[in-house]
Amino acid sequence: MRFYFVLNVIAQDAGGLAAKLCRLGEVQWLAPCAFDIGFDGDPARVLAAAREAAAGDADTNVVTTAGRRKRLLVSDMESTIIACECLDELAEIAGIKPEIAAITERAMRGEIEFAGALRQRVRLLKGLPVAALERVWAEKVRFIPGAKELVATMKAHGAHTLLVSGGFSFFTARVAAATGFDASQSNVLLDDGEVLTGEVGEPILGREAKLEALEAALTRLGLDASQALAVGDGANDLAMIRRAGLGAAFHAKPVVAAAADARIAHNDLKALLYLQGYRDEEIVPV
Repeated sequence: MRFYFVLNVIAQDAGGLAAKLCRLGEVQWLAPCAFDIGFDGDPARVLAAAREAAAGDADTNVVTTAGRRKRLLVSDMESTIIACECLDELAEIAGIKPEIAAITERAMRGEIEFAGALRQRVRLLKGLPVAALERVWAEKVRFIPGAKELVATMKAHGAHTLLVSGGFSFFTARVAAATGFDASQSNVLLDDGEVLTGEVGEPILGREAKLEALEAALTRLGLDASQALAVGDGANDLAMIRRAGLGAAFHAKPVVAAAADARIAHNDLKALLYLQGYRDEEIVPV
């Protein structure tokens, strides 16, 4: 029997939750930590019941079964694919991390406009040696667990993958190459060959530019928005998350989690594969 909706649950104590939630329908296991329950009816009611049973210790979401596996992945980079904010790490080398990190936090929460906040932070880095970028890449950039599996598995099943970042091309090009993304788009941090000039290339890639990147990819690939998965953590990801058929908030700011179709707050990026119905044996090992 084919259901219209699926309750997807990912948790360390998945067995215990399955026992609590089996009254909602038949449990279909995707992995020792993840299962589905297909159902028809009110998705809000089922989701509320599941989240109450989980008591905040699991990622519980409802998705539609039709077109569940997406053919386009558009992902933010910082705090989504990698576990840092590169501009904040550059600021640490410059000795001004608290000042810049405070601006970053406000921008990611949507309290201030992204482009202006980026220009303000970059101006504070004027005169920083270009070598600092290589140092951040070598010492600070670490991949979120599951990032490479997410990209490799979706590509193996025919999806196109795009990394879009309000950060800088120095990092996005390297991250995209290391994780296997098909393409990347980001801002350009300007320098004179030795030090940063305190300027960023225009136009700045922010919230609307991320949405435009998603739309352009859909047009180029001949896809509908329902076939796209967009994931991010900050306010500049909101437009693409709202537009995609599956918009996912990953360990995100409250404003993003509230707006997204699905939210992942307890697990790594493989959760986005379970959310699409992939089983452990289908995940490409990397």
